[in-house]
Amino acid sequence: MKASNSNRADYIPPPARILEIPAECAGLRLDQALARLLPEHSRSRLAAWVKQGKVSLDDTAADARRKVWGGERVAIAAVALPEEAAQQPEDIPLTVVYEDGHVLVVNKPAGLVAHPGSGNWQGTLLNALLHHAPQLAGVPRAGIVHRLDKDTSGLLVVAKTLEAQTDLVRQLAARTVKRQYLALAHGRVARDGLVDAPIGRHPVQRTKMAVVASGRAARTHYRVLERFARATLLECALETGRTHQIRVHMAELGHPLVGDPVYGPRRRAQGVLADFPRQALHAWRLALVHPATGAEQAWEAPLPEDFAELLESLRKTAQ
Repeated sequence: MKASNSNRADYIPPPARILEIPAECAGLRLDQALARLLPEHSRSRLAAWVKQGKVSLDDTAADARRKVWGGERVAIAAVALPEEAAQQPEDIPLTVVYEDGHVLVVNKPAGLVAHPGSGNWQGTLLNALLHHAPQLAGVPRAGIVHRLDKDTSGLLVVAKTLEAQTDLVRQLAARTVKRQYLALAHGRVARDGLVDAPIGRHPVQRTKMAVVASGRAARTHYRVLERFARATLLECALETGRTHQIRVHMAELGHPLVGDPVYGPRRRAQGVLADFPRQALHAWRLALVHPATGAEQAWEAPLPEDFAELLESLRKTAQ
């Protein structure tokens, strides 16, 4: 199915939502009152709506810092952005690991882009989710709260309601969502360890990330699972979720991931390591607190066939 033009003329936004500030919010700033009245939305989402001019107070442009005293009329036109309105459901197969009325856990295959963007406005995980669960059209980004790179396989959690999305975003910010990956790195990693190095845009190659002093804090724990002649199988656990974090940190350690076209070794790999067509990285375990029940839950996904076959080839070579 072809994606619609993001500037389509036939898009009609939904009507504004009208609220009245109650007396118990008297003396609060508008942003504080909105957070109290609309707990299903995150503060950042509400602030973005105010900044984008989607919130008015008594028919005038809203100022998030203005104090309210009760009785004011608030109108919220929380419409989707044009790009979001253009996103369409597509019948793309999904491997669903878990699903209930609040969350959906999928095992994303390598090669599938998580979210539409420049050059990928269709054929994404988001398009597949909208087909699988049409109600996700009412949740920003179709409920996607974290991402995996296109050629990284493994587990992703999706929020099916606004309340669940807000809760999961808060869990991610608090670093209570546990994500563990299996990664095959070049060379023989000597021991378990931790890479604690900030990540930001590469100062010269702007399409890459890099360890830079001005970057955001990033911590990756790694544990040696199996050593081969020219590679090491690692289990990596994220404390933070920066773009390309494991790929950047392993390259910084001197052990870039096998098959990584961006951060891989300058010298060409040999044998089966040279033939692997993508970064050897799989999100195999995901654990979090269920946003509705409060129960701790965890899921696991076996290695995809290409990764498993690569390891088996290395084991046979070692024998």
